[in-house]
Formats: sequence, structure tokens, C-alpha cells
Amino acid sequence: MITLKIESLDSINKIACDIVSYFGDNRVICFYGTMGAGKTTLIKAICDVLGVKDIVASPTFALVNEYRDMNNKPIFHFDFYRINRIEEVYDFGYEEYFYNDEGICFIEWPELIEDILPTDGVLFVRIKVNSDNTRTLEISS
Repeated sequence: MITLKIESLDSINKIACDIVSYFGDNRVICFYGTMGAGKTTLIKAICDVLGVKDIVASPTFALVNEYRDMNNKPIFHFDFYRINRIEEVYDFGYEEYFYNDEGICFIEWPELIEDILPTDGVLFVRIKVNSDNTRTLEISS
């Protein structure tokens, strides 16, 4: 496990670069954290590092947004906070996203769909909000 600390928003791009360097062959990146922990903000910073020109926003109501990186490869950004039942995820064909060798999946609220996450190729990013408003990230695969 790797531990990183975000001291302020000024350091988030450096941390995003570090996280991208840990991707390796992992194509599903799961972001855990409480409401307001900074999952979407961190994903935006990672998308900046990857050269995304689109507006990166949480797909809370759409479930998934698609962006393109600097090499025109797809990035799929999921937010499962509002799902009521796992069948909703089955209905939109999650396999096409999670098992796509071309793209990367960023998942907010993965704890709601853990039973259907791939068994390998997954990187876990856990965000903890500290009492001084900094963030501690624990990264593991």
C-alpha cells in the first residue's frame, strides 16, 4: 500500500501525477471516501494530467460520463451514489466498460457495486479527511 497526503488544493496536481504513475496495467480505478472527501476533485486533477479537454463533472444522475485523454482513448467516469439496486448497473452493460482494454474507468462509490468489480486490474484509492482538512490517500491494488 502507498500512502500520500494532499496538504492543499495547490498540491493536488502533483498527487494526481503520482496516482497516474501507479496505474500500471490497472484499468479500473476505485475512489472511496465520504461525501465531500474530494473524489470528484481528485478525478478532475487526474483527468487534467491525462490531457482531458472536456469538462469533468460527477455523473451523479447519468451514472457515467465519457471523456477522451490526450491520445483519444476513452475515460469512463462512474458515480454509483444514487443506484438503488445492482440491476441498474447490469442494465446499462457495465461489462463493456469494466472489461474494455482501451479505456480507463474511474469509479466513485465503488462500495455499492463491489460484487461486480473485476478480480484483477483494479486500483483502490481510499480518501480520508483529516481533522486539519488535509486528505490522506491510501492506494492499493
